[in-house]
Amino acid sequence: MVKTETLAFPMRGNGEIRDITGDVNDNLKKSGLKNGLVTVFVPGATGAVTTIENESGLVKDFRELMEKWIPSEKNYHHNLRWGDGNGHSHLRASLVGPSLAVPVVDGRMTLGTWQQIVLIDFDVRPRSRGIIVQIVGE
Repeated sequence: MVKTETLAFPMRGNGEIRDITGDVNDNLKKSGLKNGLVTVFVPGATGAVTTIENESGLVKDFRELMEKWIPSEKNYHHNLRWGDGNGHSHLRASLVGPSLAVPVVDGRMTLGTWQQIVLIDFDVRPRSRGIIVQIVGE
């Protein structure tokens, strides 16, 4: 069985982190899958998907880490070429990555107790950010 859904979320950009665990889990339940894999993918070069404990202090730490590693105010070659000011957004998204695969056992995602699936919008402007949830297995 393969089930594919596209979901969309209004995002503010600038490193917004949105917990999408419930949305992914709703799709899993709807599919009826018992054992297999859930893959979450964000198309686009400035969005990312990962897991984190979605707690305000850790979210702040994550944002501060991204700013330290890839400062938003640096003059990136991408910005010089395109003038859109989001070179840091592309680099941050590349570092975190566009997809996540979670094993499913007995109809449940095998996430840890404090582990949530999050969508991150690193771009510099608001948008509707789409994700693809693909559920594969039996």
